[in-house]
Amino acid sequence: MSDLPPLLTVRELKSPDFHAGAPFSAVLVVKKLQVKTAANGNPYLSLELGDRGGSFFCTIFGDSPLCDPIKAAGEGAVLRVEGRNDSFQGRFSPKLFKAAALTEQEIIAEPGLVDALVELPPENGAELWVEFQTYIDFIRHDELRMTVRGAFDEIGEVFRYAPAAVSMHHAYRHGLLEHTLHMARACKALLPLYPEVDPDLAMAGILLHDTGKTVEYEGTLATKRSRRGILQGHVVLGYQIARKHGIKARLDADRLERLEHIILSHQGEPEWGAAVYAATPEAVFVSMIDNLDAKMGMVQRALRQADAANEFSERLPGLNSPLLTRPVS
Repeated sequence: MSDLPPLLTVRELKSPDFHAGAPFSAVLVVKKLQVKTAANGNPYLSLELGDRGGSFFCTIFGDSPLCDPIKAAGEGAVLRVEGRNDSFQGRFSPKLFKAAALTEQEIIAEPGLVDALVELPPENGAELWVEFQTYIDFIRHDELRMTVRGAFDEIGEVFRYAPAAVSMHHAYRHGLLEHTLHMARACKALLPLYPEVDPDLAMAGILLHDTGKTVEYEGTLATKRSRRGILQGHVVLGYQIARKHGIKARLDADRLERLEHIILSHQGEPEWGAAVYAATPEAVFVSMIDNLDAKMGMVQRALRQADAANEFSERLPGLNSPLLTRPVS
């Protein structure tokens, strides 16, 4: 491997200093892999490859010798790739010539590789978890607080490290904790403006709304949906967690139903994954805060990964637009 160019990061690959046609070598995680069909009927792979600093998409056509090995490696695999810098419709989209999946032993043996591949949140995970406990204590209603406490006694370790999504927002280690805590902060700040909203129900709903994602997602270096995640989804899985611990805590039937409704409706629209539309003051409140923090999470991540040479980010699917990343002068 000594005759290869040095390994480059995604940030280096996307740099304007990396000229068109330049060869490269990199070690990247398969973050997303989809088998698609071209207009001519031929299959191809749409890949999202990335590391700690970002990701990019590329296409592997069905007649490429790389197609079957990459498909067999699957999402979450770590690939050592060789390719050439290229673009498609103004986006970095390299041509790959070689790709080999690394074994777990090879990944561990290479110093610093795991740290280079796993994206981390900007805030300290341990500090986030300590602050998170204060929002459980914010809930004054005893049975509601016991419901929330019971849920996190069961899922806490997984919740602390889980991502909040596969790719859309807070899609990194501690991302679920960060997203939920940001929502709790917003909830506490906004509650004085909306006296119609029950503070305890709203906070309990926020803390529990995405707990189903601890079951829906799996994977260490890349996130993918589990069997239960595909068959049931995090909304239903979270409803099950809340109901289990609400009954255990002897939460009264009215509050339990309202809490369950917050979780079932928090995605906002059925096409976004909601089981029902929000139909209580607390459910509307939580759904709007969830949407706000999801969108701003996309914005914050794009700003962290911004290249000073480019005025706009690539198109963000959750916003249906690229983002202006240069600060106000």
